[in-house]
Amino acid sequence: MDAAETVDAAETVEAARPVLDGIPRQPGAALGGAPERASVEAADVGVDLVCPGECAAERRVRAPLPRPWRLLPTPVGTPFTFFYATVLVTTSLVAEYADPALVHALHQGSSTDVAHLVRIPVPVLLASALWVAGGVGSLYALAFLLVLTALERRIGGWRTAGVFLLGHVLATLATEVPVGFAVLAGHLPDSSLHRLDYGISFGVAASAGALAGLLPPWSRWPLLLGFGGMLVDDLLTFADPMTNWGHLLSLAIGVAMWPVVRRWRLECRDSGPAGELRAGQWGPHSPAQ
Repeated sequence: MDAAETVDAAETVEAARPVLDGIPRQPGAALGGAPERASVEAADVGVDLVCPGECAAERRVRAPLPRPWRLLPTPVGTPFTFFYATVLVTTSLVAEYADPALVHALHQGSSTDVAHLVRIPVPVLLASALWVAGGVGSLYALAFLLVLTALERRIGGWRTAGVFLLGHVLATLATEVPVGFAVLAGHLPDSSLHRLDYGISFGVAASAGALAGLLPPWSRWPLLLGFGGMLVDDLLTFADPMTNWGHLLSLAIGVAMWPVVRRWRLECRDSGPAGELRAGQWGPHSPAQ
C-alpha cells in the first residue's frame, strides 16, 4: 500500500467515527453532522444570528405604560362599581333637586336606626347604602370610585360587593345595637331610636382596608395611615362619635380580611390567561378595559 492509499484509508476511518457533541473541530464534522447541527442551532438562535443586537432588543418585554383611565370604573371592566356609582349619582341628584320634604322622608325611610333595624333590618340595610351623605362631591364619593374600582379589578365584582356589604352591615350593627341597649337602660332618650343613619361610608372604609392588603408596601402603608388618620381626626372632633367609631371598625374589618382577599386574588390570577378573566365576567379584567 503506497502513501496515497494510506492517507485515503485514514481519512475514511476518521470520517466513519461518530461526531461528539460539544467538542469542536472533530474529524468528520465537516462531512455530515456539522452542517445539519449548524442549521438547527441557527433555527434555535433565530434572528440573533443576523441582527443579534437590534432584534433582540425588540423582543425584550417592555414595561407597561401608565393607564390612568383604569382608576375609574367602566361598564365592562368593573361592572359592579360602575353600575353602583350610576345608582349613587341618581340618588344624589334626587337629594339635590327634589322637594326637601320628600328627600327627608326618603332618608328617614332608608335610615338604619334602631327602630328600623328591629322591624325591617334587611330592607333598610340595603336602602341605606343607596345614598351618599354629602352628595357626589363628598370625599367618600371620590373614595368610593377609586377604592372600589381598584378592588374590583383585583378580586372581581361579586367579591368586592361582599367586602363592601360586610363592612356596611357589621359596622352598622356594631354602632346601632349599643344605642338600643343604652335606651333600654335609660342612658339615652327614646329619640335615639330614630337616629338618622344612612350612607356608603362604612362600606368604603372596609373596602379601603381590604384593598391595602393587596397593594405593595410602598402604597399600602400610606393608604392605611392616611385613611386611618383622617378617621381618627374625625373621631377627635367628637361631632358624631358613634359614626366615627363605625368608620374605624369598618377599616379594621377590611384589614382583617387580608388573608381572604389575598386568596381570592390568587384564585382570580389562576382563572384565565395571564391571571385574568375574560371581559364581561365579574372578575379581574384585561388591561385594555
